[in-house]
Amino acid sequence: MPAIASDGGHVSLVRLRLDIAYDGTGFAGWATQSDQRTVAGTIEDALSTVFRMPIITRVAGRTDTGVHATGQVAHVDVPADAIPRAYPRAVRDERSVAAGAAPEFRPLVRRLARLLPEDVRVRDVIRAPAGFDARFSALRRHYRYRLSTAAFGVEPHEASFVTPWPRPLDIEAMQAGSRELQGLNDFAAFCRPREGATTIRDLQRLEWERLGDSITAHVTADAFCWSMVRSLVGALLAVGEGRREPRWCAELLTSSKRSSDFSTAPARGLTLVGVDYPPDDELEARIKVTREMRSVDDVERS
Repeated sequence: MPAIASDGGHVSLVRLRLDIAYDGTGFAGWATQSDQRTVAGTIEDALSTVFRMPIITRVAGRTDTGVHATGQVAHVDVPADAIPRAYPRAVRDERSVAAGAAPEFRPLVRRLARLLPEDVRVRDVIRAPAGFDARFSALRRHYRYRLSTAAFGVEPHEASFVTPWPRPLDIEAMQAGSRELQGLNDFAAFCRPREGATTIRDLQRLEWERLGDSITAHVTADAFCWSMVRSLVGALLAVGEGRREPRWCAELLTSSKRSSDFSTAPARGLTLVGVDYPPDDELEARIKVTREMRSVDDVERS
């Protein structure tokens, strides 16, 4: 994985995969912003300290302000001659480490644990397989949205991760509405618009479960557009309260722009819990598929 050096030569890069968890309460989302505390900015600062050069992350899913993660995935490209800086001086052998004879990155995980604040953790670091791209190699993302209908609200130790809901919810109606939304569709009604970005997604799972006062939505798609998961939850909460019929969800899919008929669910209940990737020998092929722009014709042919 070569890159062009400032002197015109080539620099050999090592791609690392990072598995990440964070409490999104204190962050203005994932993406780096010069005047905001973000997850990417915090991690990039720590990595730049370790490798003594600017490090940029590429992520599987850019979460919004206040959204959490237990299964986020990112990658970084580090010059091979900087890799030894991830290891303690006592065990550092620059030639063998840079050449890959020491692929274990547990020392880097420990060092990041000291550098990072407590609300973000890099749980693991590995040398990424050839063709791996945290975003474009991904097959699907998994989210979980949690609510509590308890009269007292939410247990204090879960207050940052569960949304209190003061009104009863009909889970069966919400399940019925969810079935109307699954599949390859244009989710323009559920997405904040971004110029040049498609809103066509393959929603592979949207299911609800109740355990006492605890209600959880499980949401899986090949990818999500901006605020899509919280919008889906918000629409289905309107169904669960009886303000809308389940069939209304199918009608929303005919819209060509974001709907104002429902409110987006609060961020605190949402967590990115996992990202799936194909086998290593299919990573590059997956990138090609992901980069192909979907169109409405794709939906009509499905």
